[in-house]
Amino acid sequence: MATVRHAHTVWEGDLLKGKGEVTLDSSGIGSYEVSWPSRAEEPNGRTSPEELIAAAHSSCFSMAFSNGLAKAGNPPTRLETKADVTFQPGEGITGIHLTVRGEVPGMDADQFQALAEDAKKNCPVSQALTGTTITLTAELA
Repeated sequence: MATVRHAHTVWEGDLLKGKGEVTLDSSGIGSYEVSWPSRAEEPNGRTSPEELIAAAHSSCFSMAFSNGLAKAGNPPTRLETKADVTFQPGEGITGIHLTVRGEVPGMDADQFQALAEDAKKNCPVSQALTGTTITLTAELA
């Protein structure tokens, strides 16, 4: 069965001087301030669309990778995934780099890398972001 998740943003003012608040409606876990300066300069306690994409991508990749590892007979003890989303004002999102470090008993580095590449290619967030270059660094702990 398909699921639908909801979030909404209320924005006040113009792009450069305005500000907004993103609310995660489905989970109800919070509301987060956004602004152009938090997107194009320093966060200063606010988030950005790119940070939210990084959160979505790192969690989706981790789920897909853990599933692939388990199907290969080596469920992970731990995966730590970081997503770096690069935003260039005037151009948009110019790339995403995933870095994963995993504790996977009985797995060799080549198989770990191959399964990480598969997860990068096939996780639903990666597939939704196919217009962006996605790179990967994967290493066993």
